[in-house]
Amino acid sequence: MRFRVLGPLEVRRAADGHPVTPGAAKVRGVLATLLVRAGEVVSVDTLIDELWGEHPPRTALTTLQVYISQLRKLLRQVEPQAGGQALVTRAPGYLLQVDPAQLDLAVFQTLHERGREALDRGEYAAAAQLQRRALALWRGPLLPDTVHGAVLAPAAARVHEVRIAALEQRMRAELQLGHHKELLGELQVLVAELPLHEEFHAHLMVALYRAGRHADALQVFGRLRHTLVQELAIEPGLRLQRLQHRILAGDRALLRPGAGRRAAAAPPRAAAAASGPVAAPVDRLPAPDRWFTGRAAELARLEAWLGRSGGGCLQISGPAGAGKTALAVAAAHRARAAFPDGRVLVRLRGGDGRPLEMTQVMVQLLAALGAPGPAPRSAEELRAALRQLTHGRRILLVLDDAADALLPRVLAPLVGPGVLLVTCRPALPDLPGPALALDALDAPDARQLLAAAGTPAPGLPGPDAEPGAQAGPARWTEPAEHPAAPADPNGPHGPHGPHGPHGAAERNGPDEPTGLAGPAEPDDLDELADLCGRFPQPLRALGRYLAAHPHHSPALLAARLRPESSRLGELHTLDEAGHRQLCAVYDAAPEADLRAARLLSLLPAGTFGREDAATALGTRPEAAEHTLDSLTRAGLLGPGPAGHGHRFPALIRLLAAERRTAETPGASLRAALARLCAAAVRSLTEPPADHAELPWSAGRRDALAALAGQAHAAGLWAQTVRLAQAMSGFLEMSAAWDAWQHTHTLALDAAGRLDDQGAAAGLLCSLGDLAWQRHRPAAARDLYRRALRAADDGAVPRGRILAGLADLHLEEGAGATAARLVTPTVRETPEDIRGCYEARRVLALHALRTGGAAAARPHFQQCLTLAGVLGERRLEAYARRWLDRLHAAGPPHPAWAEVRPGVWSAGPLTARRTPDPAAAGCAG
Repeated sequence: MRFRVLGPLEVRRAADGHPVTPGAAKVRGVLATLLVRAGEVVSVDTLIDELWGEHPPRTALTTLQVYISQLRKLLRQVEPQAGGQALVTRAPGYLLQVDPAQLDLAVFQTLHERGREALDRGEYAAAAQLQRRALALWRGPLLPDTVHGAVLAPAAARVHEVRIAALEQRMRAELQLGHHKELLGELQVLVAELPLHEEFHAHLMVALYRAGRHADALQVFGRLRHTLVQELAIEPGLRLQRLQHRILAGDRALLRPGAGRRAAAAPPRAAAAASGPVAAPVDRLPAPDRWFTGRAAELARLEAWLGRSGGGCLQISGPAGAGKTALAVAAAHRARAAFPDGRVLVRLRGGDGRPLEMTQVMVQLLAALGAPGPAPRSAEELRAALRQLTHGRRILLVLDDAADALLPRVLAPLVGPGVLLVTCRPALPDLPGPALALDALDAPDARQLLAAAGTPAPGLPGPDAEPGAQAGPARWTEPAEHPAAPADPNGPHGPHGPHGPHGAAERNGPDEPTGLAGPAEPDDLDELADLCGRFPQPLRALGRYLAAHPHHSPALLAARLRPESSRLGELHTLDEAGHRQLCAVYDAAPEADLRAARLLSLLPAGTFGREDAATALGTRPEAAEHTLDSLTRAGLLGPGPAGHGHRFPALIRLLAAERRTAETPGASLRAALARLCAAAVRSLTEPPADHAELPWSAGRRDALAALAGQAHAAGLWAQTVRLAQAMSGFLEMSAAWDAWQHTHTLALDAAGRLDDQGAAAGLLCSLGDLAWQRHRPAAARDLYRRALRAADDGAVPRGRILAGLADLHLEEGAGATAARLVTPTVRETPEDIRGCYEARRVLALHALRTGGAAAARPHFQQCLTLAGVLGERRLEAYARRWLDRLHAAGPPHPAWAEVRPGVWSAGPLTARRTPDPAAAGCAG
């Protein structure tokens, strides 16, 4: 078994190189820590500190044992004989026994040490060759895909310094061998990468001096001195100052390299290469992504485009985390036959997320394509070198994460018959050629990706499998108990249904984890996918977490992620690398865009237009359109479905909301919330001129409830009250009991803070109606009586409140009492039109029981007239339905009665059922 830690963690079978790297982040963290300390006992306390830092969970020891057990299983599966003995328990922790020849870090350190010894002996050719072999193992910083803790962080820093030492010693040996011309390009890259490192600057100055470029050598010193003075307020070291004086003096001794005692060793690759273009095929793509899932239609389109393209550009656009790079790499691997001369991926941004300069990219491209000798200095020379190197060759260049179209447009003419496949966040309309816009995965693909990422590594497709190949379905053990369902099973956050156990556990030993059992529920996987926007990156993190925690079901994880206020923090815990990438994309935007994004995150999730944006931003729609365009260019917004409107990528919206809490001034936030509340109230109370339904209200029910909560939290008492009042009819009609309770309870508190007894009376009456619908007569009676007390000053009509109490009496069979309660409303307060409507409704229902259809018809006729005066189509439709039934000689279902619009009672008005959606729909 071979282990690689110089770069992303890799574990491969020794026999065929098949990757078997564990996918779960914590399991990878344990393996990485043991590998960095291979051959040493790593204590349990050290491992717990590495995984969880200063705040480990109470179950840390048990969970660590689960991870150790999973690693032992992996080692045994890959190497049944030796693997079983590789990871042993040894007080006070664990010992991983690895053949040093199979661990790239051990080989790297051995080669570097031998190279240093050869350099000390003056064996420059051997020293250069040994350091080259060591550096060839370097794929990147130590374990960048693993969270670093108390062990890995200092180890990464130490290994980084060893790599710098290996590079420096190799440069020194190469210069002693007279290879200064071949080193110029590489040294220029190194001084750009390490702008404060004096040794590399010294080597570059010597190389330039020996190449006859004395002025350039002095400029290197001048740039370094300027950087040191500006950033650290220090001068270059004495050795570098003496080197500058020797160059100024034209010291000829600097022109003579030292003679190595064993200079016959092989020269550097660049020195041995022919002066013409390198004709060998190049393959500089990342390995195929074994968790790549779905995107079949997009892959087919890319394959078709790449197969028939005779040159030019293709682009894949989409927000961060949408899987653009993974799709481009998968398509490039599939297109091998179409590009026999090679495929190369070049990243166009540095580690800080900022775009690289054009010359930096060209130098990278030349090196990746195998250009011999030093890189040219000027942009024009770099273009000429690229043109010569790609002449007549069909190469696919994947340019990853382009900030704009400039660089691809410059490179496109230089690659001859080759093709540029460009990934970018916003689409690049100035880039000619086909364009593919990526959005979230569809539900089946998201579910499959969760399952694939949640499958233990040995069961995943290997690097030679077709991209998009599917692993078997993930299986997790359900816990013995589940969270209690909300009190309201019909509310918006009601349970999906019971989740029974899916099989018995299988024990594998005292510290082995519970075996895997029944399949995850598709509904739970779908909810998980929706909670992270169905974007590949967070989906993979969730799948890996579930694979590493077999006792945690998708349902429990979804419950953790469901609250929007804490969702991003939970995802951060599960995927720290993804969170860093998300923050890098967000933080790279201009501050003006970030201010706008924070306010726009107040809008509901989903698509919004420029009018909505103008409301949130407090500006004109035309100005809002410019802001939306700028946010789109920054990668913070994407187009809505079919290109209509705009929308946030799910996690960008959550991040903007999180930053809003900390960074938006309170006055700006309250002003934006007040504007949004006013707009919501208008949309609910002012129907369109054509009397159409409000098409967005049902879809935004939860968003409106959240807006009410935000307004209340911001101290906007009047706005909270008005919004809840405007939502009352809609919430009642749609039986949104949880949202009804939440918004009106907040509004009742706000009315109390305003000392607005009239508003309090109306809200108490509405909450009484809710309690009545939820079969809670005692609570309803208490709320109605409180409402009457709030309305005692006569400033608030009492008709609706009395009708609510009357409904309770009707339900109890006390129709005469109900009639006595509401009759004064009709006689004494005819100006209370809505109260009179409700009173007539109660009288009609009582008359229907005592006098039949003829007695009830006049009251329902009065209801119809009063509804017309109110302009309430729903109330009018209710009265018409009753009149139609009575005209047809009685109700169509004698055992049922529609006691309120859309609310039905059974038998003698004693058993009610949930509002009938069909009736509610008919009510308009």
